[in-house]
Amino acid sequence: MATHITTLIENSPGEHLALKTEHGISFFIEKDGHKVLFDTGQSGSFIYNAEQLNIDLTDIEYVVLSHGHYDHSGGFKSLVDLGGDFELITGEGFFNGKYGYRNGSYEYLGNNFDSSFLEKHNIKYRVAQKGLTELVPGVYVITGFPRTHADEVINPRFKILKDGEFTTDTFDDEVLVAVDTPMGIIAIVGCSHPGIKNMLDTVRKVLKKPLHAVIGGTHLVEADAKSLDKSIQYLESSEMLIGVSHCTGKTAMSRLDSTSEMYFHNRTGSSLFVK
Repeated sequence: MATHITTLIENSPGEHLALKTEHGISFFIEKDGHKVLFDTGQSGSFIYNAEQLNIDLTDIEYVVLSHGHYDHSGGFKSLVDLGGDFELITGEGFFNGKYGYRNGSYEYLGNNFDSSFLEKHNIKYRVAQKGLTELVPGVYVITGFPRTHADEVINPRFKILKDGEFTTDTFDDEVLVAVDTPMGIIAIVGCSHPGIKNMLDTVRKVLKKPLHAVIGGTHLVEADAKSLDKSIQYLESSEMLIGVSHCTGKTAMSRLDSTSEMYFHNRTGSSLFVK
């Protein structure tokens, strides 16, 4: 059976102008009769979009949240209100309080729910272990990314508040979803704070298969000129579809659009089909 991956919401509109957009991302994954949701945007608008796209979210088996930032987990409570019997998967440290720091001021950037919300609503919950976790045949969660590319530096403005102290957020909670297809692996990323090159290297290492595509956010919006050059060269040399957007940034997307025949702007309503 075919693999079908739909972007339920993203920053930018596509051809279906009835769909809502927001700074956030959410993917609906169908694989051999199984259904997995990856990220929930910042609000419940992804549910509205699913309805417009004739996608039923009430029978999904797993919800995976890439990391604990509001624009990836903010719609989760709306999904719980919708009903269904699914298991939530996150990385370790997902519920740590996440903040942004600028000029002496902190702003909360984290989730709008905590573990007690899961208990109250009887949500099955599992923390993904470092390495590879298979959810259903051919759909994997990967976390624990070795930081081997020195140029992929996390902005120190991202902080975690834990036990009354602020520390730099290293995004050890971040996960990605990898889908095995006859064409190769499709890597689906939320924001790629640990570094898109680090993350894709890990996918290749643990699955030992070539990449067919990467879609989602790469956080190249904050890369300096040298790092951006290296990342674009890395993506273009991988001979895969490059459907990056969200936090990738206009500069990176514009460059990829002008230099790579494999690039497409993955936006609200975009779909990938692989037989």
